[in-house]
Amino acid sequence: MTETPRSPRHLREPTRAWWRQIVTDYVLEPHHLRLLTLAGEAYDRACEAREAVARDGAYFPVEGGAPRKHPAIGVERDAAVTFARLMRELDLDGAPQPDVRPPRIGSRT
Repeated sequence: MTETPRSPRHLREPTRAWWRQIVTDYVLEPHHLRLLTLAGEAYDRACEAREAVARDGAYFPVEGGAPRKHPAIGVERDAAVTFARLMRELDLDGAPQPDVRPPRIGSRT
């Protein structure tokens, strides 16, 4: 019997619990564990950015100009997209979905 891997300590506790639950529910190869960890990091980054926007407001006043959006708005968006893509790569739903992405550069298919 294989020992269940430990969740990465740098993830937030709710994300660590999510990570442990997935590792318990699915049989994952080492490369899947890396993708899962990256997904957890992206999720945590999105949460941190969302908290910064909630704390600071979505826009900053700029003297003599139009207000500027909080930089964390872009960070949250990018992290959410990264999380979604990593989860798609993990394919934990198990139901095959058509791959609508363009072929990889140099792909022979």
